[in-house]
Amino acid sequence: MLEGEKNLINAAKLGNTEAFGALYSHYLPPIYRFIYLKTSSKHEAEDLTHEVFLSAWRTMPAYKYRGLPFSSWLYQIARNRVIDYFRTKKANFSIDEVVDRLETETVSTDDLLDTALDMDKIKNAIGRLGEDQQTILILRFVEDLDPREIADIMGKSEGAVRLMQHRALIQLKILIQKQQPDDSTI
Repeated sequence: MLEGEKNLINAAKLGNTEAFGALYSHYLPPIYRFIYLKTSSKHEAEDLTHEVFLSAWRTMPAYKYRGLPFSSWLYQIARNRVIDYFRTKKANFSIDEVVDRLETETVSTDDLLDTALDMDKIKNAIGRLGEDQQTILILRFVEDLDPREIADIMGKSEGAVRLMQHRALIQLKILIQKQQPDDSTI
């Protein structure tokens, strides 16, 4: 949460562009990351992120605090933009997992290759999940949101989100295991 966020929100609701700019600067990276993981396209993620914040600015006077972080509202707008994007494109999509660069640790080339292959397997498996399951896993494990925030973003109960997350993880495990080579053929 951004320091002084409530004051910034109240000022932005009154049309203060500097206050909204501070909110924008703080929330741009996670909203962009969420959209990028859903679209796998840098260009589309940039465009959709722009639309999210433009929509947020336009509807800012109507924003009502409901006990959840401001980011929940932004994620809800982002999720709806992504859904609209895919409805208009009528295309199947896959998720592109962002692999953080390993810092200055000494890691063997084999370890780096194994990590890249594991991430590719996870990315492919997540891409085969349903849209809601993908969204829940990204919001929970990439964006580190709690089930209550995810429930608000997705318009579902907290219990439904927990159940969907559980089922998504089981399905993800099954999909990843199907990708594993059969040890008996080696």
